[in-house]
Amino acid sequence: MSSQGDPSENKNCTRLWRRPRVWFLLGIPLGGVLMFFAGAMALGAFNTVMDQTSTLGFCTSCHEMRDFVFEEYKQTVHYQNASGVRAECSNCHVPKPWGAKVWRKIQASFKELPSKVLGTIDTKEKFEAHRLELAEDVWAGMKANDSRECRSCHALESMELDKQDRSARKKHTMERKLEKGETCIDCHKGIAHKLPEGYEG
Repeated sequence: MSSQGDPSENKNCTRLWRRPRVWFLLGIPLGGVLMFFAGAMALGAFNTVMDQTSTLGFCTSCHEMRDFVFEEYKQTVHYQNASGVRAECSNCHVPKPWGAKVWRKIQASFKELPSKVLGTIDTKEKFEAHRLELAEDVWAGMKANDSRECRSCHALESMELDKQDRSARKKHTMERKLEKGETCIDCHKGIAHKLPEGYEG
């Protein structure tokens, strides 16, 4: 008996390889289309979660934010002003560029969620004890990205410097910014939340 097997079987395999059945060929593009739609749905769901976790309602859903910093923020010009334009939590704390936003959400997962679970700042006393550390972390991030979130609403090029007082006008010139490497947060700490005890500006 030959070890090479039945020659008719080899012939059938060769024929299938050279001319596969139509249903097999249709399966390849159909699988690609299904994968495309599955990917699009997953991306849509991911973006929905990203947007929902950036709303004012979500940010103030835990009592640490609602009872402490949110109450301070409500007393500021960012919450209520003559123009009626409101900057919410996400405007200052969540980047608009997609990659930076994803990175910010990842950071929150590893820094803020554990603090919530462990009760690190769940009382006013604990929160105040950590306020300087929390503020410095936010300020450092703003300094590192050249106050990107501030500048998404406030642009030096759009400012009417002649309507500002002399000190502000001097600080808001592009020359000073370039010369000293300053950014919004260098001068505007405590604009939406009170400054921590022990902070020396």
